[in-house]
Amino acid sequence: MSPSILVKVLLLVLSHLCRQIFCKECTNIPPLSSHTLRYELESSTNQTLKQDKYSHYYQHLTPTDDSAWSSLFPRKMLKEDEEKDDGEQRWAMLYRNIKKGIVNNNNGGGDSFLREVSLHDVRLDPGSVFGQAQQTNLEYLLMLDVDSLAWSFRKTAGLSTPGEPYGGWEKPEMELRGHFVGHYLSASAQMWASTHNETLKEKMDALVSALSVCQDKLQTGYLSAFPSEFFDRFEAVKPVWAPYYTIHKILAGLLDQYTLAGNDKALKMTIWMVDYFYGRVQNVIKKYSIERHWYSLNEETGGMNDVLYKLYSVTGNEKHLLLAHLFDKPCFLGLLAVKADDISGFHANTHIPVVVGSQMRYEVTGDPLYKEIGTFFMDIVNSSHSYATGGTSVNEFWTNPKRLADTLNTENEESCTTYNMLKVSRHLFRWTKEMAYADYYERALTNGVLTVQRGRDPGVMIYMLPLSHGSSKAHSYHGWGTKYDSFWCCYGTGIESFSKLGDSIYFEEGGKTPSLYIIQYISSSLNWRAGNISLRQEVDPIVSSDQRFRVAFTFASTEHPSGGTATLKFRIPLWTYSDGAKASINGQDLPLLNPGNFLSISKNWSPGDKITFDMPLSIRTEAIKDDRPEYSSFKAIFYGPYLLAGLSDGEWEIDATSATSVSDWLTPIPPYYNSHLISLSQESGQSAFAVTISNASLKMENIPPPGNNSAVRSTFRIIPKEDPKQLKNFTNPKDAIGKLVVLEPFNSPGMAIAHNGEGANLGVVTEYSSAAVFRLVGGLDGGDSTVSLESNDREGCFVYSGADSENGTTIKLRCKSTSLVDNDEDGFKKGASFSMGKGFSEYDPISFVAKGKQRNFLLSPLLSLRDESYTVYFNIHS
Repeated sequence: MSPSILVKVLLLVLSHLCRQIFCKECTNIPPLSSHTLRYELESSTNQTLKQDKYSHYYQHLTPTDDSAWSSLFPRKMLKEDEEKDDGEQRWAMLYRNIKKGIVNNNNGGGDSFLREVSLHDVRLDPGSVFGQAQQTNLEYLLMLDVDSLAWSFRKTAGLSTPGEPYGGWEKPEMELRGHFVGHYLSASAQMWASTHNETLKEKMDALVSALSVCQDKLQTGYLSAFPSEFFDRFEAVKPVWAPYYTIHKILAGLLDQYTLAGNDKALKMTIWMVDYFYGRVQNVIKKYSIERHWYSLNEETGGMNDVLYKLYSVTGNEKHLLLAHLFDKPCFLGLLAVKADDISGFHANTHIPVVVGSQMRYEVTGDPLYKEIGTFFMDIVNSSHSYATGGTSVNEFWTNPKRLADTLNTENEESCTTYNMLKVSRHLFRWTKEMAYADYYERALTNGVLTVQRGRDPGVMIYMLPLSHGSSKAHSYHGWGTKYDSFWCCYGTGIESFSKLGDSIYFEEGGKTPSLYIIQYISSSLNWRAGNISLRQEVDPIVSSDQRFRVAFTFASTEHPSGGTATLKFRIPLWTYSDGAKASINGQDLPLLNPGNFLSISKNWSPGDKITFDMPLSIRTEAIKDDRPEYSSFKAIFYGPYLLAGLSDGEWEIDATSATSVSDWLTPIPPYYNSHLISLSQESGQSAFAVTISNASLKMENIPPPGNNSAVRSTFRIIPKEDPKQLKNFTNPKDAIGKLVVLEPFNSPGMAIAHNGEGANLGVVTEYSSAAVFRLVGGLDGGDSTVSLESNDREGCFVYSGADSENGTTIKLRCKSTSLVDNDEDGFKKGASFSMGKGFSEYDPISFVAKGKQRNFLLSPLLSLRDESYTVYFNIHS
């Protein structure tokens, strides 16, 4: 398909979507607010198409929601003022007068908030899934080249450009170029704080220095990978791809380099940049009006308000506070201020950062309106627009509330939205200490963020998380990205997410007796400076065969023992239950509270103190957020905090009609089953092929790489037929040689490989009939490592591929007598002999079998899957 046709198709889909859900003009310019579409348009050579689509840029509707904000913004700012210095003074005075009327606490509300524990003081266990994800991300950050990252910045500044520019959204001709560099500055600062990797420190310092040279060359404070002319177009409301979005990322990255890595130069660069943009916004308002400035905010501006409020908290400069407020997008925040549940049709990731910024305004000013905005927003997204993963959006937009059953497709849950929703919930938890926000954070982090990486492959991440039946992370519109030629928005948030995995495990509270809140159970260590405590958290590996969650906290001495009391508050998650739960301190039992509460323990902690929890892991279903009765059976399945996905090509029917509980149709897979998994392969010439299920038949196909559907379909569980009760003692498939066995397809528990008579193709059956029983014998070819499969009900007949297999060769049952008649005994022996090796796939420690209507499903955590096809929402008949 040509690029121009692809763009037309995408435009048609998005245009239809916008007609169906009435995309809001406030979202920027639907469907042009879609980053996917903007990239395709910029990559297209079809000028007629581009002119046609960009003509819609001018059809903005003037926002009608400003009445809720009329008292919060200056309606006329310096419009008639020609004196710059006097104008800035009056600007600040006018703003302070407005602020006095709306802010209850000019110092913010920070004294009552839980405080972040520094990333410098938290270390993840490298063997945990979180530690491995962090290490994979670190490896990617170290792969990236400073000259390539800085290439377009140097080009814009008129400097020499050593190295080669990166591709994808960072290509020199892409208008959004430079956004990933800002994310890299943030991610590297966060990762350095999390690991103190000195190689990374050198790399990020070199990048800051390179950008500083660019800024110095331009001499105005401006710094970007694209020319300032982009902002001329932005202010004139002409087509341009979100220049403030990129500026936000650069500002945030530089500020993180200062706050997390102590780079003073980065702070000076940030302030100089902000001075430049302060002047630009001021000029727009002077030349036109405040309404014209708001009008231009129809183009995405990222979290400009957020980073500017953060900068104000560092500098105390009123100009930074004012400029932040001018990016509080009124046509969206106004809806939330009056508590209108009307976010359907908005581009999700354009607006979540605006809410995060408004939350930051509450923190620095104490204005209660913004607390209400953040709270209401979280409530409506979580109750009406969130999937089981904690993620939100379809095709980058919000759709109708509580109508998610219609939205399941390959383009669900833009990864950026999950990254930003975690920020929203994190703020709310710090303000309120409410358990619901901590539970949401765990859900979205575990099932939304950890799904983004492709296992241990550095720099391979997804844009969207498909949730349709039989979908795959590899087969969305974008699929998996590449290390050097993608750099989507979700690559930027991805490298940040995996650099700060330790930032929300622990929070602290001041006071006469300091308190530490433990809200995430992630194996890690903490140096709690406020409490003079060194704490190690160790979570036992979670398995499906032992449905318990065990975690231990041990204390060590610090350089400065506290000599006083400190309080630890442990979250009792909603996914457990009190019956059978246990907790102890130094071997003495503790009374446990009901799930949804914090267990508080106060004492003078000593080295060697130990707290343990042993809690049941619940298995439960959760209905999709859709209030129509006909969709009430659409449900996701959870095991503790883990969302389970079933290997599936689209099947999704589960039979629970006779069940009284989930455990009646969901069976855990014991860990020793992995020792039963095999693959069968043959060499032919210079190639090797594996026995693979293809369209219900068995064929020889190319040896598969791990983590895809071919690996799943080329893996079988060998089950001794004669004494299945001895499965636990069956540790090596070779022990089955000479015995009757059944071959069960890895992804279809309860089914079996069976013959259909001599000369017919082997296939898959739903029950263990006599045709599904084979005797495993040493290879007929006499090889040391080969085996053959003789039919139990057709003596002398064997599973056979052919003397010279090739990709696609069909596997049949062939008998010795036939080969003798054909005078092909050697060929027969070769074609009936297979190398038996380990399976190409294996069971995750958390694996279950779910009873399906047509076939059973193998379930494992969504985060464990790579390219395999899966189903998350099942139609559970009960």
